[in-house]
Amino acid sequence: MINCPNCKHNNIDGSMFCAECGAQLMDKDGLTTQNISTDKFHAALSSAPKEDAYMPFDGTDVWGSMHLLDTGQVLPLSSRNEFTLGRVSEGQPIMPDIDLTPYQAYAGGVSRLHAMIKRDGGRIVLMDLGSANGTYINGKRLEPHIEHILKHGDIVALGKLKIQFLFKNP
Repeated sequence: MINCPNCKHNNIDGSMFCAECGAQLMDKDGLTTQNISTDKFHAALSSAPKEDAYMPFDGTDVWGSMHLLDTGQVLPLSSRNEFTLGRVSEGQPIMPDIDLTPYQAYAGGVSRLHAMIKRDGGRIVLMDLGSANGTYINGKRLEPHIEHILKHGDIVALGKLKIQFLFKNP
């Protein structure tokens, strides 16, 4: 049995997350999850015949992108002018527009509804939605529920999860 360090619930051997509170568990050997390389997957896609059903994302309506600094992932901002950022929590009805759960959001202290980004004419604003661990632009903590102008290249921290925002035609 694996004892949860968070709630002390006994979980079956091999569990990665606590069945009671959802906290990440470590087994007796101290093993944790690892990133899987996708290089072979991308190489297979690029060599696939053009008549395949796969259509790559063309990005014609992208007005900005979120570069996750820890993983190198790029998430495009397109088709809408406003997005909520956060993480999904099992059994909760709250759903952010951009789910950061796959990018270690829970471990990074990202709230379920952490922040909101909005394109308003020529300016782009970010607002903390009353998150538990705060939102920062270039190291400066934001006051909750107040819009703050976001510039091309700014580094935003949602808790400990760092994201660089890049905008088209800054």
